[in-house]
Order: sequence, then C-alpha cells, then structure tokens
Amino acid sequence: MNDMRSRTFFFPALKRTGCLFSWILFAGLICMASSGMAQEKKLTNHLGMSFIRVEPGRFQMGSPDTETHRKSNESRHWVEISEPFYLQETEVTLEQWRAIMGKAFFLKKKGGPRTPVTRVSYYDCQKFIRKLNQMDTGRYRLPLEKEWEYACRAGTTTAYSWGNDIDCTKAMYANTPKRHGVCSQHYRSMGLPVNSPAPVASFSPNPWGFYDMHGNVWEWCQDEYTGDIRDPGVNTYDLFSTRPRVRRGGSWYLYGRYLRSANRTYAHPGARFQTTGFRLILEVD
Repeated sequence: MNDMRSRTFFFPALKRTGCLFSWILFAGLICMASSGMAQEKKLTNHLGMSFIRVEPGRFQMGSPDTETHRKSNESRHWVEISEPFYLQETEVTLEQWRAIMGKAFFLKKKGGPRTPVTRVSYYDCQKFIRKLNQMDTGRYRLPLEKEWEYACRAGTTTAYSWGNDIDCTKAMYANTPKRHGVCSQHYRSMGLPVNSPAPVASFSPNPWGFYDMHGNVWEWCQDEYTGDIRDPGVNTYDLFSTRPRVRRGGSWYLYGRYLRSANRTYAHPGARFQTTGFRLILEVD
C-alpha cells in the first residue's frame, strides 16, 4: 500500500519536474538567441542603414607632438570606451533622410540616393533622430567625440587610419577644380561629381569597415566643443543651447590635413554647411 502511494506521488512530481525542465530549456534557448542577436557584428535596420558593432577598449585620443599639422586642441591622452555600440557604416544618405523627414525637406537637397545628406544643422540631426526613435526600432543618437575617434582610428595610431600620408586615392578632399585641379581630375576619372561629396562608400573602408570617416563630409558629434580635448563638453541635447558642437572627419572641400583622425573643429548648432552631414550610433540593448 505504501509502495503504491509513493508511486502515485512520484509520477505527478516527475511530470512537474519534466515540465519545469522544458521551460528552463526553452527560456535558455531564447536567452541564447537574444544574446546572439545582441552581439551581431553587423545590423541593418528597416531603412537600409547598416551598423557595425564596436567593442569596448582603450586608446590614445588626440595626436602626438610630432604629427604634421597637429593643433593645440589635440592633446594626446588615454581614453576608455567602456560600453559596446553600433556605429553606422556610412554617413546618412539623402535616401535615408527623405524616408524620415519627407519630401518637403528633401527638395532642398541635391544629389542621388547614396549622396550623403548635407546642409543639416545639429538641430536638424536631432529632429531626424527623434523621428527615428519614435518608430521604436532601436535607440539612436549622434556619436560622442571619443566614440567617433575610436572608430575612425580603428586600432591605428597614425595620422590617418591607413598611415601618415594622404593622396586623392584614399578619400575625398580638395574636390574643387579652381583650387585643386589634380584631385578633382582624379575624382572625375572615377566618375564622381566635382564641387560636391561622393556617394557613400566610394572609397575603401577603414580597418573596422567604416566608410568615409576621413573626408567626404564633416560629421556632427554629440558633444559641446571645448578647447581641451581632455575635458569633454556637455553631451546632452538642449534645444535652447547655442554653444558650438563638435564636427569631425574633414570634407570634400579644401585640404587633406583636415582629414586626420585627431583633427577637430566646431560650429554653431544651427549652422547648415554644404560640407557637413552626420552618421548615427545605434545603442546596444
């Protein structure tokens, strides 16, 4: 009798244990799948914007005293990137801009669908980001200045991600026939327009796969500009702040020295330049 009673209680317990084990296994598989998705090396959203995952690390931000064309606002120092992030593979294009901002805003922009959007202020970028975030497909923002340089250098310590010298085959700059005929002639031989940026990804990427970190268009960063790179400015968005914001990377206009990884400049957040665009960060989780 006691033996029968023990079997009566044993089998339901076994069923409950088996059910619990199945749920644990199922939950584990879901977590593994989610973890795998969260650590994808490359992600593409519904607008066709591709993002490459950047892992945490430590690097020397700024330039050494011996670097040619170095400026006083580039003091070299160690910086820690403590959290991973996804950075857009290219600059935001006209096609992507139009998909969010609509045709009315787009009518002011010239170029093909893969031309980087320009003549956008820091405020315009924030409006684009707000609309994109409202679609609930992820959390987007502009890169911090340190994140931008970390991804631009891509593990290198030279003036540019490919070395210490630059020429027209490496990136787009000096695309102005009246001032720099040699470069504009080369770009024309590539089938690229003159007096304007090139379609994104017209040149080779850096070692981490990012295109046009050097040249093409200046890129807005989130930070307020400070004269000392070791003392970063406020990186929150304030609609009523008119303090200058950081721009990085150089552009299709003027000199190659502006394309150095450490080169810094700034502008009023309301300024709209034909040489300035942006790329986005997609936050992890």
